[in-house]
Formats: sequence, structure tokens, C-alpha cells
Amino acid sequence: MIKVGIAGASGYTGVELVKLISNHPQARLEAITSSSYKGKPLTDIFPSMRGFESLICEDLDARALANRVDLMFLALPHKVSMAYAAPLLEQGIKVIDLSADFRFSDPAAYEKAYQPHTAKDLLAQSVYGLSEIYRDQIKTARIIGNPGCYPTTILLALLPLIREKLIHLDGIISDSKSGVSGAGRSLSLAAHYCEANESFAPYKIGNHRHTPEIEEILSIHAEEKVKITFVPHLVPVTRGMVSTIYGQATPSVCLKDIRQAYRKWYMEEPFVRLLPDGCFPSMSHVRGTNCCDIGCHFDEDTGRIILVSAIDNLLKGAAGQAVQNMNIMFGLADEIGLDYVQTPL
Repeated sequence: MIKVGIAGASGYTGVELVKLISNHPQARLEAITSSSYKGKPLTDIFPSMRGFESLICEDLDARALANRVDLMFLALPHKVSMAYAAPLLEQGIKVIDLSADFRFSDPAAYEKAYQPHTAKDLLAQSVYGLSEIYRDQIKTARIIGNPGCYPTTILLALLPLIREKLIHLDGIISDSKSGVSGAGRSLSLAAHYCEANESFAPYKIGNHRHTPEIEEILSIHAEEKVKITFVPHLVPVTRGMVSTIYGQATPSVCLKDIRQAYRKWYMEEPFVRLLPDGCFPSMSHVRGTNCCDIGCHFDEDTGRIILVSAIDNLLKGAAGQAVQNMNIMFGLADEIGLDYVQTPL
């Protein structure tokens, strides 16, 4: 039985982790932490959890957690997790960080997008937690940088085509849409009901922090520098994410080649679903699941590839993928604790 702690349990991702671990047949939730709600039961924060989970929020203290947990999920804001990772690792506790603090191998790329990194020595140890792509490294990792939600939709769709050299590296565009829960539970003007309801708009064009994360992973797999045009949009739904990605095929490529690349990379992967010809993903079809649905179209006249990728941003884009990574780290099948559809928020 894996003994688990969750830091930041009072956020949307944190409570999804509580639900997943509480239903996991091979894991037991031993501790939850929240600086904002110390001393309060989780049921005071999320009344829907009454009778389901009664742990009390405590401080995140690595020494106090030693011998109590095997693994700590850090569902904390960017720039906060880096202060806690090293003390946890020193106590022999494995870490899965859901912020951006350990997603980058290049500290300069992180610092350009966020702030000076105070635990640079751990970046060399951290494994990027895109489960289907980095499985072998995740198996032996002590610390995982769980991917962002937008990068998950984009990378799972693009990496097989890049690795098989089916798509030009220049001119890739991702037009992506996210539900409001992607902004987190903290108050912000853009996430207010009156601002988001009956509205649709792009945001952070040209300076979204997920862009360097996406580009670093694409560049590693392409073995050369890759730049991408990434335009995120906020849509008035609670949860869900869809990315529509455009690129130019390399010479002589056809739709059969594209589909074969996906089969090669994801045939044995339970949570990546390649849709039939002419079918494309919907937010509603992945909501409450840990699945990434991918549809593809090839325009023979222009040579343009159009990919559509959809996930639940709180599950495959955050908590679900984190639990999938936990399963891999502890030698369990990916599907354990994840092979059902949740009732979403």
C-alpha cells in the first residue's frame, strides 16, 4: 500500500487528488496540507466531501511527514514547490510536483518565464511527467515535474509526428481552449462569473508561460530548436480543454502515415484514444476521465495537417496524470485507480 500525502489539498487539483487517492485500491491518503486552512477538515472547504474524507489540514513539514508517507503530491502554486521538494526528498519521500517548478531541464528557460530557481540541483534529477512518453524514466524517478494541461494536449498530439519526421518543425500553430477551472481556485478578475460567462477570448498571446515548456520538450525530441505559435483561449465551461494544432506535412506524407505513427506510439497506452477518420474530440467526451482523445485530418491539396486533442484539464491535465505517474513509479498498471469516469465538478 502506497502511503500518500497531498500538499495544497484545498485547491481544485488538490481535491481531485483526494478523490483519486481515496478510491485507489493500492494507495492510502495519510496527510493533507493547506497553509490557508490549517486545522480545518477538508469537509469545511469542500462540503461535497462529507462522509468521504475527514483528514485535517496541517502544515507542510517534511520531518513531520517522515515515515508517514512514501509519496507527496505538491499541488502548490508555481514558485512555491521548489522550497519543499528538497526537504521531502531528504526524508526519503518521493515527490510529484504539479507546478512548473520541476518541468524544465534548463533553469534559464524556467527563470525567464517565472523567477530565479532556488533548487537548480534538483532539475537534473527531475523527470518530465508526460506518462506515455517518459515512462522508462518515470519508473526510477524520485521527483516528477507533472506537465501543464495545455502542454499535455499539444505534446501528446505532436510528438509522434515529430519523432517520425512527418511534420515540418517551422510554422506549427496551436489554437487552444480551456475551461475556467484551469485558472485555479484563487480569485482573479478573468475567472469571475460575470467576466467569463457568455464570453470567449484569447489571453496571454505571445507570453503564456506554457510556451517555453512546450518548446523545450518539442526541441528535445526533434533534436533541434522548435518554436511554436500558441494561442490560449478561455471558454465559459468549468472544466475541459481542446487544442487544435496546424502544421505542414513533410514530403510524400499521407493520412495513413499519420495514423500509423499514432498507432505505433500509443497502441498499448490505455489513456490515449485515436478517434476514427472524420471524428474529432469534444470536451464533454473526456470530462471526468484521464483520457486524451486525438483526431486528425490531412488536407491533400495543401499538405496541411490538422490535429485536435482534448483532455479534462483537472485530470489528464493535472491530478489524473499525476496519479498515473505514481502508478508507474511504484510498478503498478497505469489504469489502477483511474479506469472509471468521475462525476465532475
